[in-house]
Amino acid sequence: MELRHLRYFVAVAQESSFTRAAQRLHISQPPLSQQIGDLESELGTRLLMRTSRRVELTAAGEAFLEHAKAILERVDQARSHARAIGSGGAGRLEIGLSGSLLLGPMPQLIAAYRRSHSAVAVVLHEMTPAAQLAGLRDRKIDLSFSRTALNDDVLVSEQIWPDPVVVALPRGHPMTKRRKLELADLRNEEFVLLRLDSSGFAKYLHACCLDAGFVPHVSQQVVESQAIPSLVAAGLGVALVPASLQRVHRRGVEYRTLARNAPRADVYAIQRKDDTSPVVCGFIAKAKEILARST
Repeated sequence: MELRHLRYFVAVAQESSFTRAAQRLHISQPPLSQQIGDLESELGTRLLMRTSRRVELTAAGEAFLEHAKAILERVDQARSHARAIGSGGAGRLEIGLSGSLLLGPMPQLIAAYRRSHSAVAVVLHEMTPAAQLAGLRDRKIDLSFSRTALNDDVLVSEQIWPDPVVVALPRGHPMTKRRKLELADLRNEEFVLLRLDSSGFAKYLHACCLDAGFVPHVSQQVVESQAIPSLVAAGLGVALVPASLQRVHRRGVEYRTLARNAPRADVYAIQRKDDTSPVVCGFIAKAKEILARST
């Protein structure tokens, strides 16, 4: 039994005529009659009663009709679903990111993507940058959003949105009297930093300080960027943070831009090189489209 047998049978049953069914199916009547006969032989029972005026269903035919229509409907659904997944219109997207990225445009990007791709389930996983990269390599997540670009034999990255680095200072700190600072101005300050062993971005900021001619004296290290403003406000040090972090905590903290050669906290999408998933590619394309409109 093939799908065409079901389609032919349903057409004859709905039209109550071999002639009209053949016209609807764009085939001639003899092969249609032959196919229905083959179907009845395989089932071992009559499905249709042919009279001089019309074709009527037998009791077996009425029962078989409901099953045939249900099967064809499921096939159509399966075809549509497969096409949607193949085009990126349906599926599941597992994204790894640090909580600080939710302070930038990420929530708006996800909301806009969901409006245009309602059949795609977007699942967020708050993870350290190191855990994100491990998750990508192990195929536990599909995308990582990080402030550190990475391109190697397995992973590839591209910038999604820019985010400059600013200086977070305790309110009342002498440097708050200046509108802009040089990185070297911080050489004698104590720093609140992300943990160097779990953040490539922290290592990058540390290296920027070395390039500016000093080794940062670290008073506190944290795992998540959101904790930094509170520690700065308590007077435990200054910090280099993404500009988007200013949305978190303003009481007791003042932010100043860096004048020259400022470090960057730009956000990159990282994916596996061999991942050709239309859902992954579609999300990145949508993100770039939305951000392009907002700049």
